Amino acid sequence: MRLEALRLRVGSAALDVLLVAAAWWAAFWLRFNLDVPEEFSALMVQTLAVPVLAFALALAGAGVYRHIWRYTSLAELQRLVAGVAAGALFTAVAVLMLRVPNFPRSVLLLHPLLVLLALGGVRALSRLLAERRAPRVPGTGVPALLLGSVAEAAQALRTLKDSARVVPVGIVSPQREEVGRALQGVRVLGTLDGLPQAVQQAGARVALVLAAPGSAWRREALLAAAEHGLSLLTPPRADDWLQGEGAGPRAVALEDLLGRAPVQLDVAGLSEMLAGRTVLVTGAGGSIGSELCRQIARFGVARLVCVDVSEYAVYRLEQDLRAAHPQLEGVYYTANVRELQRLRAIAQAHRPAVVFHAAAYKHVPLMETHNEIEALRTNVRGTLNAAQVAGEVGAARFVLVSTDKAVNPTNVMGASKRLAELAVQAVAAQHPATRFVAVRFGNVLGSSGSVVPLFTEQIARGGPVTVTHPEIVRYFMTIPEAAQLVLQAALMGQSGQIFVLDMGEPVKIVELARMLIRLSGKTEQDVPIVYTGLRPGEKLYEELLADCETTAPTPHPKLRVARAVPPAAALLAALAWIDEAGPAPDALALRCWLQAQVPEYQPRRG
Repeated sequence: MRLEALRLRVGSAALDVLLVAAAWWAAFWLRFNLDVPEEFSALMVQTLAVPVLAFALALAGAGVYRHIWRYTSLAELQRLVAGVAAGALFTAVAVLMLRVPNFPRSVLLLHPLLVLLALGGVRALSRLLAERRAPRVPGTGVPALLLGSVAEAAQALRTLKDSARVVPVGIVSPQREEVGRALQGVRVLGTLDGLPQAVQQAGARVALVLAAPGSAWRREALLAAAEHGLSLLTPPRADDWLQGEGAGPRAVALEDLLGRAPVQLDVAGLSEMLAGRTVLVTGAGGSIGSELCRQIARFGVARLVCVDVSEYAVYRLEQDLRAAHPQLEGVYYTANVRELQRLRAIAQAHRPAVVFHAAAYKHVPLMETHNEIEALRTNVRGTLNAAQVAGEVGAARFVLVSTDKAVNPTNVMGASKRLAELAVQAVAAQHPATRFVAVRFGNVLGSSGSVVPLFTEQIARGGPVTVTHPEIVRYFMTIPEAAQLVLQAALMGQSGQIFVLDMGEPVKIVELARMLIRLSGKTEQDVPIVYTGLRPGEKLYEELLADCETTAPTPHPKLRVARAVPPAAALLAALAWIDEAGPAPDALALRCWLQAQVPEYQPRRG
């Protein structure tokens, strides 16, 4: 194989040398209007070795012969131009230093142009012939409309050239001035307003949406294409390449419709914080906890200690991490954060440098009736236990995963998470060597107990899709985005700070339901939406900051710091009430006590 590659390189270099020599002769020929005088013919022969040697060295030095001609692209041509320019410079310097008498200097200008034309031409011809000889299976791809600008379509057409999955049959552009133009034989058929006509004209069955994530036009294009019965595809994410999931177009997911832009991480800083260290994650089997574990594993931690009360969740996490990161030293515990001594024993055995506390009860209606004390025991007592243990073992950082429902809470779950934030700030004062931070964010797409899995099940059954109120809105982000921003906040945070994530624009839940119905290939006539009324403790909208708080920007565009009133000095002593309340405290008494600790908590009546 190496011998064959060497033969190809030598053959390419020999052909280039012949072309350089031919161009030298052609430059003289053109200089003298196709009739070279005899004395200059001799001069041409005498100096021929100079350009041949100069260009051979320059082209080899530019790495031109590492390329395969049949795959020649703009990058290879740029390298060729650099080699030709260097060869021309070497030739001119050599000729001038040799002081060849009566040498026509215009030849030094004509020659590199002819060399570039000849060498570039044979490479382009080689690629053309290779593509003509390549076997093609007609009719195997699905006709697809490309939704995006001409620039975006140009990149996609290069990727799709050898694709058997889709065949581009037209472009729908956001720019009206591009309509009527063509790119590699594919015409711009119109703008989004004319999508129905473009679909009919091209016979398209698939829409490949190319617009950048986060753009309003992308979301509009996705919804319009779904409305007209087109199957939806989008280019692969960067993670798809890294995880070996293929580089072809992928099916559109709900997060594409919500238009969340990718998170920019401080990879160097996170590597310094995590690489070679022991990290402990509570609630590791949950939606956020398991994604945190996956993200942390990428940074080469020495040991990842995973704690969750669910045996099945721990088992699934262990299987996933073993398959994705076989080199990772993972330690898996079934343990409850409400049991201080068990948590302390785990932490003392491993001495984690960083602790992420994601264990929590989060279902609002379930925690609102019959289970109020469970919310306090897990969300408050469990958080207090984890924070105290982290301080005792000398962890450098402790991060509480909190929620937007902790702001001006109207339900027990939200009030318990706000009280957990206050507890962490109180513990921070006792352990100055550990940085204690909390991170608030809204709803996470696809997390356990969220509306997306519920809506998906309801759509699969044929409906109806149940929405509590036509005006109810929520903030949403993806599970990977939430986990990545939690990591970023852990890196940036100072002790006692509460970070607020940029959740973007709030989304109406009814619009979310409509998006999912369209993504399933159905309409609201097929799957109706019904309104059931607000549930106990539920608000029409969520807030990310309490009324008494302000925020300060951070170096990261998606993170801000909330400045809040510090907790009362007696807070930790007051939390003893949770242990003393017994197995079934009076619901009204519990709410009165909770309101005394969290004054902004206003239970929703009715």
